[in-house]
Amino acid sequence: MSISILDRLWFLHQNPGQQAPQILMDTPLSIEEGQNLQIQLLERWLDQGEELGGWKIGMTSGASRNAMGDGIRPFGFILKSRIGVDNIKLDLKELYNGGVENEVCFGFDSSLSAGTTIEDAKLKVASIHPGFEINQKRLPNTASSGLRVADNLSNWGIVYGQDAGTDIEINEIFVELYANGKAIEKTVSKDHIDDHYQSICTLANKLGAHGLAIEKEHKVITGAFGKTPFAKGFFKGEFSHELGSVSLEII
Repeated sequence: MSISILDRLWFLHQNPGQQAPQILMDTPLSIEEGQNLQIQLLERWLDQGEELGGWKIGMTSGASRNAMGDGIRPFGFILKSRIGVDNIKLDLKELYNGGVENEVCFGFDSSLSAGTTIEDAKLKVASIHPGFEINQKRLPNTASSGLRVADNLSNWGIVYGQDAGTDIEINEIFVELYANGKAIEKTVSKDHIDDHYQSICTLANKLGAHGLAIEKEHKVITGAFGKTPFAKGFFKGEFSHELGSVSLEII
């Protein structure tokens, strides 16, 4: 029996320390084909008893912005079991290889899908939190855009802090990232990251095109500010405009 692309991706998600086979790396995949495969990957997780906890919108910030093409913004899923709260401890042996990225995390009071406008996004955001995305490096840097999308854009999970309310000039914030008390970088929203509400709007409409949606109580992340590789120790993101801070420890 031949091994499918999905089977190979599933194996890497279960065994992130294994090298991606060359036959997988050589597989030609468009971004849309990768998006469809990613949904099948999600379905396999759900078949294993996992629950869907939210979504990410990719390629919105920094060096990755437009890296797959001008305006191309693929989505990724977040498993509910991998959504943690402030000060969580994560095991490096489980994460294996990757990094943490400060991101803004949004919560919702009702669903958003096809036909969403920016105003809809603003109205249905119920909470805004400081957050981290936990990215797991399962593919080498030479992986194609389509394969990276199929692999769920490297997502492993997220961590989020307290709700800061929705009355925040979210597109004006800056974030400072710390590792073991040492400042790594300070990143300002302007000219670095897409408008957050536009990203939510784009995500909702892309999900709608696949028969999916941002659902009530889902968490959504919209793009990276600072980032640093995995290492044992304490990580903290301090967000301006009274958004607050979020911390995690890798053990």
